[in-house]
Amino acid sequence: MGESIIELKGLTKRYGGFAAVDHLDLTIDKGEIFGLLGPNGAGKSTTILMMLGLTEPTSGVVRVCGVDSTVNPIEVKRRVGYLPDDVGFYENLSGRENLIYTARLNRLSQNEAEARVDRLLERVGLQQATDKKVGKYSRGMRQRLGLADVLVKNPEVIILDEPTLGIDPIGVREFLELIVALSREDRITVLLSSHHLHQVQQVCDRVGIFVAGRLLAEGNVAELSHKLFSDTEPYIIEATLGATGVGNGGTHTEALKDALLGLNHVKSVTFDEGRLRVGGAEDVSADVAQAVVNSGFRLHSLTMKEYGLDDIYTKYFEGGEVYGKIA
Repeated sequence: MGESIIELKGLTKRYGGFAAVDHLDLTIDKGEIFGLLGPNGAGKSTTILMMLGLTEPTSGVVRVCGVDSTVNPIEVKRRVGYLPDDVGFYENLSGRENLIYTARLNRLSQNEAEARVDRLLERVGLQQATDKKVGKYSRGMRQRLGLADVLVKNPEVIILDEPTLGIDPIGVREFLELIVALSREDRITVLLSSHHLHQVQQVCDRVGIFVAGRLLAEGNVAELSHKLFSDTEPYIIEATLGATGVGNGGTHTEALKDALLGLNHVKSVTFDEGRLRVGGAEDVSADVAQAVVNSGFRLHSLTMKEYGLDDIYTKYFEGGEVYGKIA
């Protein structure tokens, strides 16, 4: 169990009879990258605002870096950096001048500000554009500058709201690599709110799925996959087989099916023109491979299908049955 840096208990925000956030319980550890997923209006932004002390909860507790955001929002802001989807800078100033201005606002001396800003510009890959006016920056450059801007005050937590919108694929990859480096090397906790499931799966240690103000589920992809597909087939093994080398192939096929269905945790077996699909409640790859060989077939390939975040996300929105089961 890690060191908790964000703790939400029974967190609720109501506007009249509407619950924007409904009894949210969530703990995020130091150095973790946590992804917030959900459609517009799910409660992600309201949750972030309460974490930052920018809006008060109707009930519940929100603690960030050990500080109650409702009681002492200024202290939270000192220790948390926030990067919105569109960062505002002084367009007629250079990237370096913008960052030095931010550093001075955070009470760094001129010498400290200049030294820290130069280090950050190098870290985010903007050392060649330090004196370029921000009005001439590309979208990707602005987001990297925004990341440097939130790092000026050495935050313990950074919150990123759709940080890769409008960035080209190479820029997205570089930005995500920066996020991972900050988490792994500096143990900065990252809260990433995004609609891009593939990007979230690439970098996040855990994700939380928000719908209608409620956290339906949270965990890593493997945990969510097992929970969500446990009543069906959480593990799918696919194999390509060669001929048995003997006659009466149909009999061999039936014998293989019977052998596989006799294995513990196997739920289904289908075989079609040399392609085998085995659905199970556990990973039985080794047993499947052994059964294939014992049945006289050649095993050309064997792979485990892994449910991705897109599969999980889609499953949560298939209807009320899943919602009621998980919620």
